[in-house]
Amino acid sequence: MPIAKFLAAAVVAALAVLYVIPPVEASPAIPKALASLTPDAASKPAPAATIVDAQGHPVPLASFKGRVVILNLWASWCAPCVVELPAVARLAAALGAGKVAVVAVSASKDDAAKTADFLKAHGAGNLPVYRDPDLSLLTAFGSQGLPFSVIIDAKGREIARASGPMKWDDPAAIAYFKSLAGR
Repeated sequence: MPIAKFLAAAVVAALAVLYVIPPVEASPAIPKALASLTPDAASKPAPAATIVDAQGHPVPLASFKGRVVILNLWASWCAPCVVELPAVARLAAALGAGKVAVVAVSASKDDAAKTADFLKAHGAGNLPVYRDPDLSLLTAFGSQGLPFSVIIDAKGREIARASGPMKWDDPAAIAYFKSLAGR
């Protein structure tokens, strides 16, 4: 009978593993439109960095915790950045104000009014004005160029990054970010 008890215990243990322990969530597949996006398997905490809002107030990245953050660093002198800004704005409009925050940050010394005017003139006037006048974000993330983007999960961990422009407003990209928000 000891073998029967052992088998019964093994079956109970297997059922506990299958039905009690929650499954590990698989990350949604990154669409081709976001091909430059490289997942970070380690999902390290985002750096404790601060940006500046339109009123000149400091905004810590940590203040977005609880939402998925699409952090996009751009500059007015960066031609690929200027080309992708309207797509970033369309992504923000498609996602709305909810569980995903599109945070497009100007990496320049331009003041808030000049940044707002530039966004409006380039089809991105719906984006909030955020600035990084001392380039602390570029330094904190170790970026070597622009545009530079980081995806931060709702727990404040970097889960992916990209260098170079992407098709942010592609329907598959919008669906991808919506799926991240639903996790």
